[in-house]
Amino acid sequence: MENTPRGELTVCTVAMPADANPSGDIFGGWILSQMDIAGGVAAARRARGRCATVAVKEMTFHLPVQIGDLVSCYADIVRIGRTSLTVNIQAWATPHFEPAPPQMVTEGTFTYVAIDADRKPRPVPPP
Repeated sequence: MENTPRGELTVCTVAMPADANPSGDIFGGWILSQMDIAGGVAAARRARGRCATVAVKEMTFHLPVQIGDLVSCYADIVRIGRTSLTVNIQAWATPHFEPAPPQMVTEGTFTYVAIDADRKPRPVPPP
């Protein structure tokens, strides 16, 4: 695992009790949704407009997230196609109640497609 986040910080939030199972661990689906938001922010910025998630792959859950942890998601665009963008996303957690460095808890690869007003794929503009 890496010691430093890779990419741009696009989402930062606190894991709350409503996001946890009865054992106090945050649901993987909640983390996945935060990562999807983070990747969507990066994709929309680069595509200069609306994007839709079309694929999620290579999800790895390294460590559990606890209630109260500060969860930060970093997005790194690794590929730009004609209409699509592939984004590697890392979720890092920092304990809320104790001084400790952040740790990467989850990482995955998401693919987004740039879409127009009619929700049809459109070209990603040049940089």
